Parts: sequence; structure tokens; C-alpha cells
Amino acid sequence: MTINFVLASASPARRRLLQSIGINPLVCVSDFDESQIQITDPVALVETLARCKAEVVLDRVSDSLVLGCDSVFVVGKEIFGKPPNPAVAFARWQKMHSNQGTLYTGHVLIDQIQQRTVVRCGITQVYFGRVTDAQIQAYIATGEPLVCAGGFALEGKGSAFIDKIEGCHSNVIGLSLPLLRSMLAELSYDLSNYW
Repeated sequence: MTINFVLASASPARRRLLQSIGINPLVCVSDFDESQIQITDPVALVETLARCKAEVVLDRVSDSLVLGCDSVFVVGKEIFGKPPNPAVAFARWQKMHSNQGTLYTGHVLIDQIQQRTVVRCGITQVYFGRVTDAQIQAYIATGEPLVCAGGFALEGKGSAFIDKIEGCHSNVIGLSLPLLRSMLAELSYDLSNYW
């Protein structure tokens, strides 16, 4: 059985990931105000934000699966979302280069037909190489770091500064495809039905 699939996100990277596995989602941007959620535990934070984003769009669609996602990057004990400006991005890169951090992505899949919700968090370790200040400034000038949790894109120019990852590759891009497959299975849907 195939059910309509809704992505409650404006992220083109998440949409491309879904399309790469045969799901062509209806994109329904939540525009949820993330600043109203003040949680310091990264797992609880991304799961709560993902749930809020998915729930906001429920009244705009029917008989669908609605996927909400949210990612943060943690270095030490600091939680990094999208940097608000180039100066913050630069300061964060000063802490990230030659260091490692953890990327958390919350996934919430709401099945409107069965009235069931599955919540999961993907966790991936990211290891950065040595990057010079000039390289950081050039990277920030591309604009890419300003639209990504943590201030880097694994699928973009930022990949040149990442030495290795431990865990799910697509989770760092914003959506763990293996995790989504298992969430669909838990709701009795087969990913291959979208092919």
C-alpha cells in the first residue's frame, strides 16, 4: 500500500534524499518558530522540534504520512543550529576544525490514517581536519554554512574539511534513510512501494 508522503521541511537536501530513494514528497513548509523551544538535551531538542514541525502541517493535509526533521550539531557541550550570521559561523568553525562533534537529527513520522506516530533520533560523529582561517572565511563567503545545522554541509563544499564520519552518512545531511526505512516498516509500510 502506498500512502501520500509529506515532508514538513523547506530543506532541499532532505527532499533530494527522499527523491533519491524513490519518494517524491509533497513539501509542506511548517514555518515553526524554533526559538520557542528551550531544551538543552540535544536528543530531546531535535525530537521535540521535529514533532512540532510535523504537527504544524497536519491540518493542511489528509490521509498522509507526515515527516518532520530537525538537526543540531554539538561540539563539547555547545549546541549549534544554523549560524545566524558570518561572525557566529566563523567562531563556531574556530571550535570545530581539528575537532569532532556529534550531529543529532530528530525524525518524527506521523501516520494520519492509523493515528500513530514514530519518533527516532539519528546520531552521527563528525571529525574535522585542520582548516586555516582563510579557508574558513572563504567557505563562509560561499553562503553554504549559513543554511546548515552546525555551519557545514557534508554534501557540499564543507565535505572537503571532514576527515571522517562514524554513523549514518545521510543523517548528517538531515535525514537518516536507514532510520526512515525502519520507521516506515514499524508503521507497516514498505519503502519499495514508492518505486
